[in-house]
Amino acid sequence: MSAATGGPTRAVVVDDSRFMRTLIRTLLEDADVEVVADASNGREAISVVDEHRPDVVTMDIEMPEMNGLDAVERIMNDCPTPVLMLSAHAEEDADVTFDALDRGAVDFVTKPGGEVTSEMPRVKRELVEKIQSAAAVDLSATQATSRPPKTDAVEQSATHSPASSTATTDLPPEGSTVVIGASTGGPNVVERVLAALPEAAGLRVLVVQHMPEGFTSRFAARLDDRCDYEVREAEDGERIGPGQIRIAPGGSHLLVTRDRAGRLTLDLSDDEPLHGVKPAIDLTMASAAETVDGPLAGVLLTGMGRDGVEGMSQIRRAGGHTVAQDEETSAIFGMPKRAIEAGCVETIAPDGRITEETLRGITT
Repeated sequence: MSAATGGPTRAVVVDDSRFMRTLIRTLLEDADVEVVADASNGREAISVVDEHRPDVVTMDIEMPEMNGLDAVERIMNDCPTPVLMLSAHAEEDADVTFDALDRGAVDFVTKPGGEVTSEMPRVKRELVEKIQSAAAVDLSATQATSRPPKTDAVEQSATHSPASSTATTDLPPEGSTVVIGASTGGPNVVERVLAALPEAAGLRVLVVQHMPEGFTSRFAARLDDRCDYEVREAEDGERIGPGQIRIAPGGSHLLVTRDRAGRLTLDLSDDEPLHGVKPAIDLTMASAAETVDGPLAGVLLTGMGRDGVEGMSQIRRAGGHTVAQDEETSAIFGMPKRAIEAGCVETIAPDGRITEETLRGITT
């Protein structure tokens, strides 16, 4: 029996540390997740996954014989199974973690650090939530929308439908603002959307991707390499202008305000998590709806839960355009579905047409 048939989520734990395997097993079993097997390296993991067919796999990165990256790639090719990466909280591991997402991993969670005992409540909560979210991922959607090279993404946006010429020739007013929210399965979709943005549009873009502190700066750096806009992690008190994309930092809420001269300014808040997350999409979207005077669009991508639903509602009430990712291309059709059910979404689109539909909505 598995989560798909109403039973407990079945997991395989992969880590070269016996201590870490035991710790993760204990945390998961305490939360009624059934650990059906474990493995100490990537090669063993491939065999164990094929034998047990779990709902989800937790995967370490650095292991002997075969590392986590190669194991993810093999698992996705041979026996597609949602994989949750366990990443150390370090900059070098952040880059490798994003490589794992490129190879098919669906999400990641940070390992407990040196003070294991004091971190246990956080680690357990995050691990169990991520396991449940990863187990719910629709792999057919993530495989269908794997990241293409930047040029391909731009070409796809420009040629996807006959109407796409509107998005590339009739550009929105310079300084139009777009707020994008995403969770599980989001990083590669966010990249596709941003890579397809025409530089000439001169948009101001805010991205709230549910991601831990320490990873959003590397996420911003990756995006900066792969799109035509200037992408950075948002800083407290900075102004945002045309042609700039700012990423909400992990561990802080991102709010849109105005300075004394009326220029759009970004503030970081250390308030409590909302919907269990920090940054929260709702807060950024709501502050944009209240503050932005010109054309505004809200975009809600794949993810579990309801963060972003109220924010999209407020953007719509303020006269902004709202776009949600469709079910077929969403790794988890949770946040977009709830926004659609709330009646605050104007356009539903597959990931390859989100940029086009967003531009169309703020141009017309």
